[in-house]
Amino acid sequence: MIVIDASALVKYILREQGWEKVERYLLEKRPLYSVDHLLKEVCNAMWKYKVERETVIELYRALNRLIDADVIVLESELSYLKVALEIALKYKVTVYNALYVAQAINRGGLLTCDRKQADVALALGVKVHLV
Repeated sequence: MIVIDASALVKYILREQGWEKVERYLLEKRPLYSVDHLLKEVCNAMWKYKVERETVIELYRALNRLIDADVIVLESELSYLKVALEIALKYKVTVYNALYVAQAINRGGLLTCDRKQADVALALGVKVHLV
């Protein structure tokens, strides 16, 4: 099983360069897993990149369709917070990123665009899919 982080899902949602690689995982490796924090991070990225209001609403609906169709299965971040905090402190990464790594330890793999997060996951024995 593979955990998708916000960096990978943002790449797909905003159609950033290489988004097709993420799409292949969404189509072929489903369900992907993530912590419920994912939704907040993706919405924040749409705001940060100043996407038009109407487009944000469309993208949010598309994001919800991925969840509703069980393409991405969300789990409570609270289940992983203690381990994530330990990872963040040891490897000097944000707790936000460490949440995905903590979940990936449990699930087996991590889909990310974040090189530092990938390195931490690899150090902890997680199979990394870097896109």
